[in-house]
Amino acid sequence: MKLTKFYDKAYDWVLDIGPKIIIGLIILFIGLWFIKVLTGRLRSIMSKRKIHSSLQPFFLSLTITSLYVLLIILVMSIVGFQLTIFTTIIGAFSVAAGLALSGTLQNFAGGVLILLLRPFELDDNIVAQGQDGIVTSIQIFYTVLITADNKTVIIPNGKLFNEVIVNVTREGKRRLDFEIKLGYAANVEQVKTIIWNAIKVTPNVLPDPRNRVGVVALEVDGVKFIVNVWVNPADFMASKLALHEKIINDLVAGGIKLPGM
Repeated sequence: MKLTKFYDKAYDWVLDIGPKIIIGLIILFIGLWFIKVLTGRLRSIMSKRKIHSSLQPFFLSLTITSLYVLLIILVMSIVGFQLTIFTTIIGAFSVAAGLALSGTLQNFAGGVLILLLRPFELDDNIVAQGQDGIVTSIQIFYTVLITADNKTVIIPNGKLFNEVIVNVTREGKRRLDFEIKLGYAANVEQVKTIIWNAIKVTPNVLPDPRNRVGVVALEVDGVKFIVNVWVNPADFMASKLALHEKIINDLVAGGIKLPGM
């Protein structure tokens, strides 16, 4: 009698659960096939759209993991598992992880945005966070610069993306600006001629856009001249040093009295 009841209950259980298990298995196999096909399609699309190589594995991993989790939850729901406790645990873990990794997640988000929006690229000269250097590496969590004095600077991407970034390289040319202050005894036209001649013979100064020399201010103790010349970003410092030296030497040779002389 007991054995008969056991068989009856088992039979009822199979009739009740069996179709759900079969449907769940069918959904599982279809879902696995779909994820596999979608992974190949995503990899192809990201390659065609030239998404940064550092982001491709992350996006693929995030997408695949999310789809697997959703598929497992769907199959468990179809079979009849109660997911209330399961979802509560996942929610609590997510909140705790988010609080513990808030700084890291901020750097991660900044890195993703930098790689997607590309405010700068490798070998660009940027000024950010008080640092001026060449970008040598862009990682998910940080960016590496090499400064002119050969220092390696590592900047967290969270801070980098949320502050002003000056990209010196992007436009292809950079203007070199400086001022020269002389006494009122100096002949303005003579000074301008000397400066123009120095500009013409200084290496790496570009003829276009138009360079400029002129009087920018009349002050109590003298006349202030401004010099604007265009150079390639890579030649900025070398051109600045050469032009300064040439102008000073030519002003002295031309009999122009410099401040302090």
